[in-house]
Amino acid sequence: MFLSMRFPVFVRGRHNFNSKSIADSASITEGTIWKALLSFFFPILAGTLFQQLYNTVDAFVVGQFVGTRALAAVGGTTAVYVNLLVGFFVGLSSGAGVLISQFYGAGNNRNISQAVHTAMALCLAGGILVTALGMGFTDLMLRLTRTPAEVVPLSRRYLLIYFSGTIPMFVYNMGAGILRAVGNSRTPFLILVAGCGTNILLDLVLVLVFRLGVTGVALATVLCQVESAAIVLIILTKTKETYRLSLRELHFHGPVLRETLRIGFPAGVQSSLYTISNLIIQTNFNILGTETVAAWAAFGKIDGIFWMTISAFGIAVTTFSGQNFGAGKIDRVRRGMWETLAMAAAVSVSYTVFFLLFGKYFYMLFTKDGDVLSIGMSILRFMVPWWISYVSIEVLSGTIRGTGKSFVPMIITVFGVCGLRALWLFTQVARSNSLSTVLACYPITWVATSLAFWIYYPIAMRRTVAD
Repeated sequence: MFLSMRFPVFVRGRHNFNSKSIADSASITEGTIWKALLSFFFPILAGTLFQQLYNTVDAFVVGQFVGTRALAAVGGTTAVYVNLLVGFFVGLSSGAGVLISQFYGAGNNRNISQAVHTAMALCLAGGILVTALGMGFTDLMLRLTRTPAEVVPLSRRYLLIYFSGTIPMFVYNMGAGILRAVGNSRTPFLILVAGCGTNILLDLVLVLVFRLGVTGVALATVLCQVESAAIVLIILTKTKETYRLSLRELHFHGPVLRETLRIGFPAGVQSSLYTISNLIIQTNFNILGTETVAAWAAFGKIDGIFWMTISAFGIAVTTFSGQNFGAGKIDRVRRGMWETLAMAAAVSVSYTVFFLLFGKYFYMLFTKDGDVLSIGMSILRFMVPWWISYVSIEVLSGTIRGTGKSFVPMIITVFGVCGLRALWLFTQVARSNSLSTVLACYPITWVATSLAFWIYYPIAMRRTVAD
């Protein structure tokens, strides 16, 4: 169903464009598709890689100058637990990005303003809630995931400090999402560059000079989030565009909030269930010992480069799909999906070849422990050839969500990834808790979920045209 049937002031773009909106969004709704996608994708990619660099620098500093336990504390259960709580809100707030991109594509200035203020109000409320939950359940989560005893004190300290910065983290991510939704991916990238530079400086000063270890890494991350949030707020409050933020107007707009939750809630549930399955996997790694936890944490930095890149394609195609859907250009949405898929697949193959050849040297940035290096390379050789099987999930689900349909993608992911993964872990891994058996759950669920999305995608597009 088109949003015009839910919001009386919303009508499809070809009936209600103003010249300003047409000029601003022309690069996405008009012209060569692959050029439009790449011009939007590269700043997102650069930004996400810099965001990954935050965590990579943290892992490098603690792995090289603090030790294996610190590396396990920063990148093991802590990373998955953070993703569980933060991921739900990020998924929930993605509904705001979809709405804003559709409103912007159709030139509906009033709804853009309402969506921006509702999104920021949701951001503040969510930040308070996640801060309370994150701090309150840290000890319980470390016990449930059987975190090695020698890692628990460091993990607890890192998490408590990290969650103290949840609100500025949410403010930055929501602000960056608003800017991307209107086609501005360059500004969030520049903010991340500044934050990454600050993070590197603070890591080195707090860990090497003040000898704060894991505490220093956590403090550096929080301070960088505060810096990024402050910059994005200044930009949104000072702009003269339709997405300008006024702190005095910050409140929930009922119809916009309901539509945001309708689109975003399934994505939030999907993210949480996905992370819960990863927590179960992390528990199985924890049982295998500190060296395996550290190796998995180090591989997470390699894996993160792939995920951030494919996620950038997903963000690009979601915004592309949303604006063209709002402008009534469904054929352009379809072509955008195919061109994004081709580019993402090519990048996936390139990454696979590169890390198979040079992955060992990348591992050596994080650890000098021979056992950790050996286990890490075993993980890498098993995992990276299967990366390409995930590409379809990101591109197809992003395209579908851009049209405002998020419930079925959630169901597909819940059963195809989370359900099947849990089944594998509680059956096959329960019989043989070996490294290869645990890792096998990833390619099995990626392939199954990709097939499910290929079955659903043509159905979703036919319904989009019919609506």
